[in-house]
Amino acid sequence: MTGPTLPPEFPPLPALTRAEGELIDRYLDVVDLLGRINPAHDGDTYRGLRAAQALVGKATALRDALVLMHQRGESELHARTLARALRVLDGERRTARVTVPPPADS
Repeated sequence: MTGPTLPPEFPPLPALTRAEGELIDRYLDVVDLLGRINPAHDGDTYRGLRAAQALVGKATALRDALVLMHQRGESELHARTLARALRVLDGERRTARVTVPPPADS
């Protein structure tokens, strides 16, 4: 008899400063909202309107995260590390909702 099946283990997040973690979180918040607004995807106008209204606050939070990094002397974005963090947090799927999908084959 085998034990209970455990969910797959996700890779660990890379080591991030608190400000980098905040940047990643706020960036993904904005991406998620832009994905809901994207007119190339099915949805209704009310859903897009609500996402657009929320976008203002989330964009401000994203700006504030970048300001905090700058004030703390974190003047460079470490793209490889931040990209790894985005991948762990399902960033590839989430950002795909922002793009225009390829044309459907007829």
